[in-house]
Amino acid sequence: MSEQERTFVMVKPDGVQRGLIGDVISRFEDRGLKLVAAKFKQIDRDLAEEHYGEHEDKPFFDGLVDFITSGPVMAMVWEGQDAVRQVRGMMGETDPAESAPGTIRGDLGLDLGRNVIHGSDHEDPGSNEREIELFFDDEELVDWERVDETWLYE
Repeated sequence: MSEQERTFVMVKPDGVQRGLIGDVISRFEDRGLKLVAAKFKQIDRDLAEEHYGEHEDKPFFDGLVDFITSGPVMAMVWEGQDAVRQVRGMMGETDPAESAPGTIRGDLGLDLGRNVIHGSDHEDPGSNEREIELFFDDEELVDWERVDETWLYE
């Protein structure tokens, strides 16, 4: 059996402006993941640079920081078995043109630079914990039990 874990998800400014927060939340809830924290937030430049720090030496870094600070985002923490991997699969490929129908980016994204959503990288162990700590204090994470959890997992 897989273990319960938490992962960071952010609806980016393009998704917020297009009114997609509810759709994104519904998809994760429908999947059986549990929302344990959420925050509607305007990211400042310092947080954006720290969040995307692994891309600092890449030519697209400044544009990425400019974009993520251009409007509010919806930052969230989701919990479930293999949550990082599950969320990444539901998101689709970074480039919406390469994302399968049924994924968030495949259904809602149109452009590589405006791909609606960010989620912790399942190929970078610990990125979920690092990103959660950047956006949320421990007391903002709510431990609770869904009434249907016994129907979701063995």
